[in-house]
Amino acid sequence: MRLVPLVLAVSVCDQPTLRRRSTILEQLDPTIAAKILEGLAADQRTAVIRGMSPYQQHHILPKVSDQVQREIKELLRYPPRTAGGIMTTEFVRLLPTMSVEEALRTIKNYAADQETIYACYVLEQDSGRLLGAVSLRDLVLADPAARISAVMHRKPVSVGAYQNQKEAANKISKYNLLAIPVLEADERVVGFVTVDDVIDVLLEEETERTLRMGAVEPSALDLPYIATPFATMVKKRATWLIVLFLGEMLTATAMGYFEDEISKAVVLALFLPLIISRGGNSGSQATTLVIRAMALGEFTLADWWKIAWREVIAGLALGAILGVIGFIRIAAWTPFTNVYGNHWLLVGVTVGLSLVGVVARGTIRGSMLPFILKRLGTDPATSSAPFVATLVDVTGLVIYFSVALIVMHGTLL
Repeated sequence: MRLVPLVLAVSVCDQPTLRRRSTILEQLDPTIAAKILEGLAADQRTAVIRGMSPYQQHHILPKVSDQVQREIKELLRYPPRTAGGIMTTEFVRLLPTMSVEEALRTIKNYAADQETIYACYVLEQDSGRLLGAVSLRDLVLADPAARISAVMHRKPVSVGAYQNQKEAANKISKYNLLAIPVLEADERVVGFVTVDDVIDVLLEEETERTLRMGAVEPSALDLPYIATPFATMVKKRATWLIVLFLGEMLTATAMGYFEDEISKAVVLALFLPLIISRGGNSGSQATTLVIRAMALGEFTLADWWKIAWREVIAGLALGAILGVIGFIRIAAWTPFTNVYGNHWLLVGVTVGLSLVGVVARGTIRGSMLPFILKRLGTDPATSSAPFVATLVDVTGLVIYFSVALIVMHGTLL
């Protein structure tokens, strides 16, 4: 970084995809690091500062200009994952009494020091409260003598400074916006969040969700995969694997409980992988669909009963389909093999009914687990596919052998 021109260094560090940029600036002379920080966009500057240690912040911040210091301190007031934490504070401030011609002149003067103009907001002169928003297209097409108050869009979509950054992302996506104003409690505009920021948020959220659903701690991959220390990678992956392994021990316990049934009807053991895996697959499907819909705001916690009822019906239907296929499979193979014995019909019925119960049970568990975790204040993505599969494995065994005891009582059992 010491060998490249300042403009290039600023351009590189302004990219949120650059990993460890905070660490890179910490290695530089505080004066040089301060110059680079001053060239960054306000939101990116804040993100870089957040990633620095308090010691380095103490040495670098006094080197930047007073105005930049004020901006940094203002933005650091907001928690990292809020709209205020990712917003940009540089926007065009217009007054309702301005003419269109005056507004265009103001924008032109502002654009001389900015690469992009995303937001033009109309504010009350004294309080700074948001009155409306106006686009460049509207200004260019409007009568130059017209007042801004006649051209602006009143009550534009906005987001609170302390609202979660996902709320800003959802609104920009829903209303197809380039930017959304960020308001304090008194409706005073303090900045705006751009579609660029939203893309970064969505990528970050999706990465974390994917890792959690794969039973990997998100912090395990703060660094690139190749650059992550081996010990760190093993530690983060081992935590979930140990939890899942302990959970799977319950499966062995359940099988031990039905040891007599297995010894009397060995044929039942042939279908154990089939029964268990279908429950895990159906549960994982339901979990994935519910987590996605929950992340998009398609329903709230109060709608759990609607989802539960829908998934019960879906689980029974899917289980019935698989159950019929399983029964047909056994019936079709019987003329060519004696592996299912003289009671093949009972075996087929047992497998068919068990699949209905296991798939329905897996579906309802997979769909309700995200609601339970959300209610407990935990990220629903924690209900990863392996976690759901582990829970379903145990109940799948119980359902399978319970059905076998009922159907085969007096014959094989």
